[in-house]
Amino acid sequence: DKRTIEKFEKEAAELGKSSFKYAWVLDKLKAERERGITIDIALWKFETPKYEVTVIDAPGHRDFIKNMITGTSQADCAILIIAGGTGEFEAGISKDGQTREHALLAFTLGVRQLIVAVNKMDTTKWSEDRFNEIVKETTNFIKKVGFNPKQVAFVPISGWHGDNMLEESVNMPWFKGWSREGKTSTIKGKTLLDAIDGIEPPVRPTDKPLRLPLQDVYKIGGIGTVPVGRVETGIIKAGMIVNFAPSNV
Repeated sequence: DKRTIEKFEKEAAELGKSSFKYAWVLDKLKAERERGITIDIALWKFETPKYEVTVIDAPGHRDFIKNMITGTSQADCAILIIAGGTGEFEAGISKDGQTREHALLAFTLGVRQLIVAVNKMDTTKWSEDRFNEIVKETTNFIKKVGFNPKQVAFVPISGWHGDNMLEESVNMPWFKGWSREGKTSTIKGKTLLDAIDGIEPPVRPTDKPLRLPLQDVYKIGGIGTVPVGRVETGIIKAGMIVNFAPSNV
């Protein structure tokens, strides 16, 4: 909400990082805020017209790649955020770049749905040519990784100004929207929210025995010990008796 963002803006300004106010919605660790990077994975829920979405904010920094793998392995769809600024995109897709590594890790970990958001379009002066250049280069490397570019939505955004996040941007009238191949038809939209709503729910093997790999265990005051993970097969509901492997407790 607005009050929370204003609070983050004030705190970020005190550290000389006022442009990080939105990142602080998910970056809660002191070290994350001081260094201006995501370290741990964070979960955040919101509702779209079609889905209830859980965002797993995974770190992009090379030092915390293990945490990124933990987050990505649980995802049904990956959103690859690409910096559109001059030099930033080129560094990300270079031989040792993080953008290339993240796309490869996502595919290797079984994620088959991908959204590419080209961020910082404000720093390119909302350039259509720059966006098209990035789409062309990104298409080439995600294809080599294993993704089908025809099934990927490419959206130009500005996270700072909010362009094409929830509503259509007035600064990029040249962008007529994205379209991608779905399982049965072509899916179209204009914003990042539309692209998230265009995700196709994966088929879960609910008829098989319950398998729930644990990601972490939290101790929450007033509630107790809370194990966290993703149901890979089967179903789980309140009142069920479950066994923990390998000890079969």
